[in-house]
Amino acid sequence: MAGDDKTLESEEPVFELLDEAECLRLIGAGGVGRIGYTGRFGPTILPINYALHEGTILFRTGQHSPLGEDLRTGIEHAESKVAFEIDETSPATREGWSILIQGAAHLVDSEAERASIEQSGVEPWAGGEKELFVRVRPSRITGRRIRRAGPPAAG
Repeated sequence: MAGDDKTLESEEPVFELLDEAECLRLIGAGGVGRIGYTGRFGPTILPINYALHEGTILFRTGQHSPLGEDLRTGIEHAESKVAFEIDETSPATREGWSILIQGAAHLVDSEAERASIEQSGVEPWAGGEKELFVRVRPSRITGRRIRRAGPPAAG
């Protein structure tokens, strides 16, 4: 609608930094995010579905997938530095938020840890075998939101 365009143009965008608690609240329901890491062929970013469980990001991947192969180093308890990004945007209103989690990803190989993770309910959306469980332990969580300011208060 023409009136909606004028409203968007007249309302100034507001940029907000989000604290860790708000970031975790926004991503708490799980969904789809993107994992970034340095793989065999250089910087790699892939979409994955995830669950937030006990303050960590959980997802599943296949043993022979590019991600699975890149994360498997052959070194027991090895961790890879990763970035994980989740966002939600509305092009119509030009609003949205973005959360960046940086930390270490490791393959879950102990039975006790795997049992705990299986309770999270994380299930892969893509077909095929996804037998590897991966946990990202955040070392840094940052977020930002862009929203439209409401009309100025009268008086």
